[in-house]
Amino acid sequence: MIKILGFILTLGGGISLVLGVLGVFGSMSTGLSPWALIILGVVFFFAGIGLLKYRKDTDTIESEK
Repeated sequence: MIKILGFILTLGGGISLVLGVLGVFGSMSTGLSPWALIILGVVFFFAGIGLLKYRKDTDTIESEK
């Protein structure tokens, strides 16, 4: 579950970064501030990479015996 969330955050952050950079350089208008998209993209991208890199994904529940 953690890896799925990390993948979604990474993908969303990358898309936001691309849209923000295209907005800053004037080739695309999204209706939002391009700088806000860049900042959110960086935050989500690095959060997703951190989850993918440092978390173990286990779907098993360990019971105490």
